[in-house]
Amino acid sequence: MLRVSYSDTYQVPLPFKHRFPMQKYELLREQLLYQGILEPQQLYIPEFIKEEIILITHDEEYWARVKNLRLSIQEERRLGFPQSIALVRRSIASASGTFWSSLYALTEGIGVSLAGGTHHAYKDRAEGFCILNDVAISLNYLIQQKKICKGLVIDLDVHQGNGTAKIFEDHTAVFTFSMHAHENYPFAKERSDLDISLPTGTGDENYLSILKSTLPSVITQFQPDIIYYIAGVDVLATDRLGKLNLTLEGCKKRDELVLELAQSLQIPIVVVMGGGYSNHYADIINAHTNTIKVIKNLYD
Repeated sequence: MLRVSYSDTYQVPLPFKHRFPMQKYELLREQLLYQGILEPQQLYIPEFIKEEIILITHDEEYWARVKNLRLSIQEERRLGFPQSIALVRRSIASASGTFWSSLYALTEGIGVSLAGGTHHAYKDRAEGFCILNDVAISLNYLIQQKKICKGLVIDLDVHQGNGTAKIFEDHTAVFTFSMHAHENYPFAKERSDLDISLPTGTGDENYLSILKSTLPSVITQFQPDIIYYIAGVDVLATDRLGKLNLTLEGCKKRDELVLELAQSLQIPIVVVMGGGYSNHYADIINAHTNTIKVIKNLYD
């Protein structure tokens, strides 16, 4: 049975302009249950990971500032959210969802979290709505515990995974692949193992053609023991922070390409939701819902 991580601690009181990036998680959960795509028993609340697991990846002094609400004004501005205990708990919950989904993927072939993809968080600083780098935390743990030898990050959020790229820049056991809009945040990009920067306005046909011609060779050459897929839906044409031009159908075909490839090669895969900031809320929820539909069709 497909199991999906979710936690009500994702709900954080925020000023109105910040609210929807958090609110979408609850709306997505409700949509999946309402449409019968998931049954209530398929959702589970992840146990919070221990601090020692966080500190495999993140700097101890940085984490102390975060949890004690002592980020400087400059750090808070870079984060983009006002700091609060609720936000800290939400960040731990999100990282925990990816962590337990990773362990589940190793035994069941697929792990899913209705959050995650906080790829702008660095080892020692927050950035772009991201405090903890959930994928890096899980990958570093699996490698340290010798549960895997090599991991691949497929980051298809519209923004480059700069924090992830920096954390793993000298780590030969992890291959980072980011396909993103060139003229978009972060404007000072890090170097992934493979970056594909797309021109503004790239649509379904070109996007899918590039991905299809690139991804299979990345996987076969690196031969990862696990894949992390950041399935951001801010690639949609309606996304206010995007600059690409994908349709809902194109976004779904992207998910099918990645997930069918992982399944055919029998490589465990962890799927996290990543970004989505359209003013058309239905587009975000429908695109994320399509990701879960594709997973269910292939794995459930």
